[in-house]
Amino acid sequence: MPAVTVTPGGTASTSLTVRNDSDIVEAYTLEVVGDCAAWATVEPERVSLYPGTSETVTVLLNPPRSPRVRAGDVPLGVRVLPAEHPESVRVPETTVHVEAFSELRTELAPRRRRGWLRGRYRTAVRNEGNTPARVTFTPEQAGEELRFGFAPAELTLEPGESAQTRLRVRTGKPVWFGRPVVWPFTVRAADSEATEDSGRPEILVRPPLEAEFVQIPVFPKWLLALLAAVIALLVAWFALVRPAVRSAAREAADKVVHPRPTPGASQNGATPGTGPGQGTGTGSQPGGQSSAAPGGSGSGGGGGGGGELAGAQQSSATIDLQSDAGQTKTGTYVVPAGTIFGVTDIVVANFQGDEGVMTITFGDRKITTIALETFRNQDYHWVTPIKIPENATVTVKVTCAKPGTPATGRQARRCHEVLNVSGVLSDAQQ
Repeated sequence: MPAVTVTPGGTASTSLTVRNDSDIVEAYTLEVVGDCAAWATVEPERVSLYPGTSETVTVLLNPPRSPRVRAGDVPLGVRVLPAEHPESVRVPETTVHVEAFSELRTELAPRRRRGWLRGRYRTAVRNEGNTPARVTFTPEQAGEELRFGFAPAELTLEPGESAQTRLRVRTGKPVWFGRPVVWPFTVRAADSEATEDSGRPEILVRPPLEAEFVQIPVFPKWLLALLAAVIALLVAWFALVRPAVRSAAREAADKVVHPRPTPGASQNGATPGTGPGQGTGTGSQPGGQSSAAPGGSGSGGGGGGGGELAGAQQSSATIDLQSDAGQTKTGTYVVPAGTIFGVTDIVVANFQGDEGVMTITFGDRKITTIALETFRNQDYHWVTPIKIPENATVTVKVTCAKPGTPATGRQARRCHEVLNVSGVLSDAQQ
């Protein structure tokens, strides 16, 4: 039999001549043996010959295109078995050259990734050829916005063997706002051994693998809308709402501590009070509360109703109150026994610019509640004195939220408020 060359997936043939050299009619059975037996047949498989005659049979070769059929020289044998004389069996042989072919089956997963700067993919490769393959990977992109990295960068596969490599895709700069950006790219896997100079007659080149990297913005659209709404609310608060709230609060406080004089008040004999007297006095009350006692001297005319009584004198008291941040502290002045204190003026000092709340009470009557951060110095005056009976108190209650910064420029350690109360101190019997 002559040698033959066959391509996997194709068909080739060779011939074999069988001759009957015996002196009887003989039948011969022909069967392919060896490595080619799985994909070779003989036509016809049985012949009958008269003595001295011969016949040529055809051996058909049809190897599959599979990694199981390795490239190279494969021995081919045909066993010729006589029916009458089986001991005369013969096995003529030849060589079949199986040509090499390269084929890679590749898969890229997932086909789409989302991320801020980078994405990871998996590339699977199977060597479907009949020779060892050294697989390399080539990424392709229309621009230069992406950078690629394979780990490992090269794979060596035997026929029928599979392996995986990891692909990392990274962009050069982030997208801060706006819409997601889609970066398409392709990956081509090739057998570096299967070149035109390698002598392989057939190389199967598959189309490149297509994938996308979707670069999402760092700040989504809803966050921008939220920030815009917050900024608009802050602008509206500082420009419109906060001034209106402060103005309304001041107007409400003024209505409490500045009652308008009425004609009835003048008809009842009330006269405007005079200025506060001079001098201060201090003392202490149980519980650590500071208080002030009237001191100094003054004079005033007598009068009925809200004016000064006979034997009355101008008097003033100062309450000096200090408190720590987060602390509520109370200072009082007690009206001496046997007297009535007619208050006409008060002056409140917040010279440090502390933050918190101050409440002023005459006896059981709350005069006003003030936010400290709204003033540095504040004074209130009454045409008709507010009378406080004996043993009643003028009370100042301060809740310190945050000490302020005085003129020295250094923030104070404690809140410090001063209240001066002036009026007419008269005998309770008159």
